Amino acid sequence: MGLSELIIEIPAEHEANVFGQFDTYAKKLERTFHVTLIARDGNTKIVGETSAAEKVKRILTQLLELSKRGNTITEQNVDYAISLVFEDHEEGIVEIDKDLICHTLQGKPIKPKTIGQKKYVDAIRSDMITFGLGPAGTGKTYLAMAMAITAFKRNEVSRIILTRPAIEAGEKLGFLPGDLQSKIDPYLRPLYDALYQIMGAESFLRNQEKGLIEVAPLAYMRGRTLDNAFIILDEAQNTTPAQMKMFLTRIGFGSKVVITGDSTQKDLPAGAVSGLDVAVKVIKDLEGISICNLTSKDVVRHPLVQKIVKAYEDYEKKAAGRQKTSRRKRS
Repeated sequence: MGLSELIIEIPAEHEANVFGQFDTYAKKLERTFHVTLIARDGNTKIVGETSAAEKVKRILTQLLELSKRGNTITEQNVDYAISLVFEDHEEGIVEIDKDLICHTLQGKPIKPKTIGQKKYVDAIRSDMITFGLGPAGTGKTYLAMAMAITAFKRNEVSRIILTRPAIEAGEKLGFLPGDLQSKIDPYLRPLYDALYQIMGAESFLRNQEKGLIEVAPLAYMRGRTLDNAFIILDEAQNTTPAQMKMFLTRIGFGSKVVITGDSTQKDLPAGAVSGLDVAVKVIKDLEGISICNLTSKDVVRHPLVQKIVKAYEDYEKKAAGRQKTSRRKRS
């Protein structure tokens, strides 16, 4: 294993963005790959073992390209670029960044940020029904909302329908103050938040009054046929098998459906079977349906959230392993 000195040109106007505040990202690359970075006069020298130096150069090249496109480099960008290099993925963060879905009201671009998210967005584009499964923070609902609003604005669908099962964690609807709508609204709040951010409150309210955008609990879907609509069923792990069957059989011509959920965060009564788990097994081989499994690698919230999700995944795997061992011993 020989030492190498590689040079990459990073213009001064991009240096702070690529290296991070107080060179945080540069120091992370040095620690991770055991290299030394020396920046001088617009050039950065990478000193270290040949393979490691080449990987760092690949990462810096991608971060520089993101910066040139006007992106603010985040710790998540750096961590994900590192993970892709370690896994020898041909597709890097630059290729993922090319997929622009739309802009928020403030002009912020909405794009997939991981390979898993990119596959999820591509599946929504190509298939009639897409299941987005994975832990919190993977962008399942937000990306689906962005795709729905984009399709609506392009007149690809005539309306948007957003729904959630109104299953509450530890409280009963009857104990909450107000009428039925005010009791249900807290469970639909994440959907409203995404709508306001992407579409704007005024535009949303105007379209809602016209009946073009509907936010309602899942029970309101019974007995309807949903044609030419973009339908999102959020928190689907809290559906019963009967509710999920009812929902899937509402879908009409010209519609597109996204079903999101996290099987590890059910609020159903103990022992109850999730409609999401049943549906995935029943329809997994049908044409026109995609099942996208997002993981802790696709978490795009604060890096600590990714670590928490990974810690829970490891804990649950060990617990499942102990249960299997215990059953074998008993048998």
